[in-house]
Amino acid sequence: MKLAVFELDHTLLPLDSDHAWGVFTTTIGWTDPQEFGRRNDEYFAQYRAGTLDIHDYVRFATKAIVAQGATKSEAAHEVFMRDVIQPGIQPQALALLEKHRAAGETLVIVTATHEFVTRPIAQALGVSELIALELARGPDGWYNGEIRGVPSIREGKVARVAQWLQARDLSWADVECTFYTDSLSNLSLLEKVQHPVATNPDPALRAIAMERGWRILELF
Repeated sequence: MKLAVFELDHTLLPLDSDHAWGVFTTTIGWTDPQEFGRRNDEYFAQYRAGTLDIHDYVRFATKAIVAQGATKSEAAHEVFMRDVIQPGIQPQALALLEKHRAAGETLVIVTATHEFVTRPIAQALGVSELIALELARGPDGWYNGEIRGVPSIREGKVARVAQWLQARDLSWADVECTFYTDSLSNLSLLEKVQHPVATNPDPALRAIAMERGWRILELF
C-alpha cells in the first residue's frame, strides 16, 4: 500500500487550526480575550519549543466546549469553518492531495490538534482518514477535557500511525509512505517513512532537510 500522510497546520493549511479556534472562541465571547489570548500564545510557544504538557494544554483548549456543550459547540464550529478555515484552504494544497489521490495512494492526515477542531477540516479537504488527538467523553457523552489513548504529538504520531496500520492488518513493512510536515517536532515520523518532505518548513526543519537531502516543498 502507498500512503500519503500529511500534517495539517502550516502544512496543508497556512495557519494553526488549534490556535485559530482558541482565538475564535474569544471573538464569540466564550473566553476572556486577554487571559485566554495570553495563555494560548504561551502554549503555542511551548509547542514550538517542544516543551508542551499536552494533557494540561488540552484541558485548557477544550474548557470552552466542555462548558458550552455539544449543540452550541458544533454550531460555533460551523461558523469557524466558514469564516476562518474555508478562506485558508488553498488550491495548491487541494492539488497536492489530488495528485496523490490520482496516483492511487491512501491519504491520511495526522495532527496533534484534537478531533473536534480537525475532523470537519479533514472532511473539507476531502480526506476521510484522520489521525487526530482523541478526546475522552464523560457520562453525558460529551467531551470532558481529557485525552483518550496515545496523544498524536511528536513520537506519538509514529505510535498512532502504527495503530492505524495494525487495525488494517498492516505493518510499516507493508507500506511505502510519504510524509509532509512543516515542523521539526515531527522528526520521528519523518525518519520512519521512505519519503520525507519538509513542507513550508520551519528554520530547524529546513536545516535538517538540507543536511539530509530531504525534499523541501514550498507549498504556500
